[in-house]
Amino acid sequence: MFGYITIDRDELKGKDFDRYRAFYCGVCRDLKDTCGELSRLTLTYDMTFLAILLTGLYEGSTEQQEVRCMLHPGRKERVIRNAWTAYAADMNLLLIYHNLLDDWIDDRNAARLAEAKALEKSYRKTAEKYPRQVKAITSYLEKLHQAEKRRARSIDLAAGLTGELMAEVFCMQEDVWSADLRRIGFYIGKFIYLMDAYDDLEKDREKGSYNPFLYISSKKDYEARVLEILTMMAAEAARGFERLPIIREVDILRNIMYSGIWVRYRIKQNKKDEK
Repeated sequence: MFGYITIDRDELKGKDFDRYRAFYCGVCRDLKDTCGELSRLTLTYDMTFLAILLTGLYEGSTEQQEVRCMLHPGRKERVIRNAWTAYAADMNLLLIYHNLLDDWIDDRNAARLAEAKALEKSYRKTAEKYPRQVKAITSYLEKLHQAEKRRARSIDLAAGLTGELMAEVFCMQEDVWSADLRRIGFYIGKFIYLMDAYDDLEKDREKGSYNPFLYISSKKDYEARVLEILTMMAAEAARGFERLPIIREVDILRNIMYSGIWVRYRIKQNKKDEK
């Protein structure tokens, strides 16, 4: 479900793209140090965004390195690491672990269970540090399963549950910025859920899986309503973002907030136009 909160490469300056990649690699290295090489394949763009957002907000010490990577052995990669890339890596682990278990419960996918087992030791150690966030994840999955079982027609219900989850993930610590970070996370979470549901509509229809858009997809104004809902979620997240006193990394963050999150939507529209 995750991975929608990314950059718009065409609208990002070269130096900012290089810096974005350095943050991505930094979260990736932190994930490797916690869980091993294979865990790096689970890294999502959403958590890279979170690392950059928190770095821009808190402006603490940051370490820059040039390292060789198993995935790109022919060259050295610039890496940015700090307390917030480490936090983003930890959140990535918590979310992916529970997502893998959820796939096992839903589909009895043995491969996903095996992946979860491989991460279990690292997960347990990491989970001890973040009881609030773990509680939010487990509560979210329980409530989401109940909504899916009831085939809830409310578009806002399941999206709101994802928003509540991401609000707690975005809030690294309780301080003067907690409310704004939770606001951004809440609406980013809703956007992610709704964009994912929109993306998967036909697949879910064929499989008979739950998707709140199924109940309005036959209406003439379906596409317009989806765009309106997604725009509202993005606008509310952006409003929370603009309240924060961020100067560092602001060009990258605005690229993501105002353009990058729409990349997958535009790709889907282009495919429809081609058909």
